[in-house]
Amino acid sequence: MFIEVLKSKIHQARVTEANLYYVGSITIDEDLMDAANLVENEKVQVVNINNGERLETYVIKGERGSGDVCLNGPAARKCSVNDLVIIMSYASIDFKEAKSFKPSIIFPDIQTNKLV
Repeated sequence: MFIEVLKSKIHQARVTEANLYYVGSITIDEDLMDAANLVENEKVQVVNINNGERLETYVIKGERGSGDVCLNGPAARKCSVNDLVIIMSYASIDFKEAKSFKPSIIFPDIQTNKLV
């Protein structure tokens, strides 16, 4: 039996841009992606701490070291610049493996989105 478990989490990143007229997705600084074990085009869930909105989209690689967390396309209506978001991805794994699996969870600086 396979179950879905948390694979990656960026806990409390600050939205740096909301670009309504860009092709939909979320752009994330490549340093944050690497630290959280996320890959480009991976499906993610984004939870807005400020307003409770939740959405699913996919990751676009942002400029390394930029601190970018940008909601693009229709997702831009679900947040405002400076909102805090939690970004999560999940994986389907074997039930027995899930008992010992450890997700990649990072806590960037909420002012700069840089790793601390």
